[in-house]
Amino acid sequence: MLKHSIRWLVGLGVAGALVAASATPAVAAADIEPYVQDTTLAVGSTKNTRLFLYSDEPATLNDVSVRYDYRSLANKITIVPADQQECAAPEPGVLVCEEPFGVSLSELPPLGSGIHRGVTKRVDMAATQDAQVGDSGNVVVSFEAAGGQRGSYTSQVRIGEGVDLAGGPFTTHSSKPGGKVTVPLAVTNVGDKPVTGFVAVFDLGYSIRTKDRFSNCLYSGDHLLSCRFDEEIPVGSGLATTLNFELAKDTYAPTNQTGYAEFMTIADFEDLTRVREAVGARAATRGGGPKLTLAEAPSRMRQADQTDVGPGYNYTGWTIKVSGRNGTDLAAIGATLRGRAGAVVTATVGFRNNGPATLDKTNADWEAATHTVVELPPGTTAVEIPASCHLRPGTRTYQCASEMLLVAGQTYTMTFRLRIDKVIPNARGTVHVNAPCECPGGGNFEDDTKPVNDRATIVVNAVQGGGGGGGQGSGDGDGGALPITGSPTGLIAGIGGLLLVAGVGVRLLARRRTDRLVV
Repeated sequence: MLKHSIRWLVGLGVAGALVAASATPAVAAADIEPYVQDTTLAVGSTKNTRLFLYSDEPATLNDVSVRYDYRSLANKITIVPADQQECAAPEPGVLVCEEPFGVSLSELPPLGSGIHRGVTKRVDMAATQDAQVGDSGNVVVSFEAAGGQRGSYTSQVRIGEGVDLAGGPFTTHSSKPGGKVTVPLAVTNVGDKPVTGFVAVFDLGYSIRTKDRFSNCLYSGDHLLSCRFDEEIPVGSGLATTLNFELAKDTYAPTNQTGYAEFMTIADFEDLTRVREAVGARAATRGGGPKLTLAEAPSRMRQADQTDVGPGYNYTGWTIKVSGRNGTDLAAIGATLRGRAGAVVTATVGFRNNGPATLDKTNADWEAATHTVVELPPGTTAVEIPASCHLRPGTRTYQCASEMLLVAGQTYTMTFRLRIDKVIPNARGTVHVNAPCECPGGGNFEDDTKPVNDRATIVVNAVQGGGGGGGQGSGDGDGGALPITGSPTGLIAGIGGLLLVAGVGVRLLARRRTDRLVV
């Protein structure tokens, strides 16, 4: 259930920003958990919201009806459709919307998350002229779907004072792998009221680290997550400081590494993160050093000309141009299998990133860093395949997508279950990493530093001695294959691809579906 499982928060983006990974109990496959983020509104302002639905397995809900009950805030807020859906108001303070095309729940990154999410169409929530600062109430959002699926979630809505933050200009820097970079962090008050306290939430690439440990900041390992500031920013003024970053030694080069920070009010940050305690999330590590402070920014850093700003101006960012040469060698992993005719054997195949660089292809298109092609040995038939693979039409070859982040030193494997239809001595199949892929969003890695080891074999032979087997064979990967590790759990709160908070996430980690598909 939502209150017991931190994994749902990864899908929300909250876990990426604020918590480290922790073990949680499984959720029943039939359970679908709803969630709606808390909201703070200013009089006359509008924010959109939507219902998020989470499950352990993929699902499609049909004949979905979503009900917004905001009667506790009658005359204080309004909720109206925003996505041209069919909605009705059966009574004051209630809006009921239909989802004519259903809602599909599909798996979210990171690879192996096991979190499936669906979203309903947006609605606009606005504070009326009768609302006053300090007013608060609840919005109960419930859903019903064909087959008896239903659920509800209660979110908090409060009325606050409207302010407007803007981030400083984006800047460009340069370094080598393992080098140090100092970047500016600047924020400006472009609204008409003083800003009292704010938070910077960071979306930093895998390779961007920091050794600083400020007492008002949160960290996961060497990754900076967020910093809270109590300073007041007068109207038209700005504040600035600098941050010291280091590039990991396994940073790919040459390449560009990017990082971002979003500035938000303390109330908006609370709205985003309040649920983490309800689900038992462990807090990220608070720094034990001095406090990170800001000084008045020079006038050139201010953006007073941006008077009509929206949330899109709340960002600042940095591009680090990484020089030098630091490449990646992906080495294919095959398998040796034995069994008699009729046996089903397990082939654990894939590849290892031999480094020295991590291959980071995280992007908003969720495309794989590379593709692996698996050709089955003759005399065998696949009865279970990884869901990240699909059969090329008219062949015995499966094309498999990798994660987007392939960490140096890690092994990435997948499991095929093969039925031996006929024993053919030394029947050989092939595992080919970095295989060509005509994928809409790319997915080819053509700069492997050692292409000679991009191929490995899958060998199938009869059981030694010609007997036994009991209908079940065995397989083990060549070269000491390890179980798939995916993204290191210690970094789950630090990788920029997981910082999907309020639009912060510019990169996403690769999709991960369920382990295997029975065919």
